[in-house]
Amino acid sequence: MEWEKLEIGKKYEIHGYKHDGKIHRSWDEAVLLEIHENYLIFGNNKTKVIESDGRTWKTKEPAVLYFFYDNWYNIIGQYKKNGVYYYCNIASPFIIEENTIKYIDYDLDLRVFPNGSFKVLDRGEYKYHKELMHYPESIDKILKYELTNLINMVKKKESAFKPGTVEHYCELYNEVKKK
Repeated sequence: MEWEKLEIGKKYEIHGYKHDGKIHRSWDEAVLLEIHENYLIFGNNKTKVIESDGRTWKTKEPAVLYFFYDNWYNIIGQYKKNGVYYYCNIASPFIIEENTIKYIDYDLDLRVFPNGSFKVLDRGEYKYHKELMHYPESIDKILKYELTNLINMVKKKESAFKPGTVEHYCELYNEVKKK
């Protein structure tokens, strides 16, 4: 990807795929807020989501999205009335093609609550898809390693999990949207 093509304030779509290449879910908007060496930060609010079966819905609250070039996860900080919740997808590193952020969703998710507690979700779905789509053993090892890294980041309140970070980027998103 060419860095000079990235533009702060520009709107991108998001497409999450499954290992077999089929689209899993898409979001119609993610506004680029910051560019870092290893990741990009986006924001959105009340964004249209389209499921693989055609169902659509809208997100309910502002969100800050972290997409990483080299890590096998992405992080969504959801700014709700009673605090910040995080939804972390264990997923391939992203690419951007034709103004669309693309990644492969590998089923496992980490839900983090405002008090810092967390829960690993969808282990059964991961096991099912691992067999159905023949995830290579090398991918399985990477995904488990990255899940452990994410949990450690949550415990240490690092990166996206640092208190005040999501709130800061929600304010930045609102400023960028006004322009």
